[in-house]
Amino acid sequence: MRVYLDDERETPPGWVRVYWPDEAIALLAAGAVTDLSLDHDLGDDARGTGYDVLLWIERAVAERGFAAPRLQVHSANPAARLRMRAAIEAIERLRGRAAGDADAAD
Repeated sequence: MRVYLDDERETPPGWVRVYWPDEAIALLAAGAVTDLSLDHDLGDDARGTGYDVLLWIERAVAERGFAAPRLQVHSANPAARLRMRAAIEAIERLRGRAAGDADAAD
């Protein structure tokens, strides 16, 4: 499933739209997500941002070996976009480390 987290933009064809981080995280936890596209600013920071989803993924990869989906950012917020790209790079490094650990065990 391709998941699109956004509060305003039109959902691209073939994507499932969610409006809040907890909705995206529930789908991730269920293991149903192959691709995830994230906006940062969702209209109510008290309910979270796209960055919060990346923090959840990073923790899940580090602590449980969670298989992260393909990740992309479509936020128009320049500072948040940079921070989110850095989080994705950290997730990719963790994923690479986990793959290296699995190769070493073989």
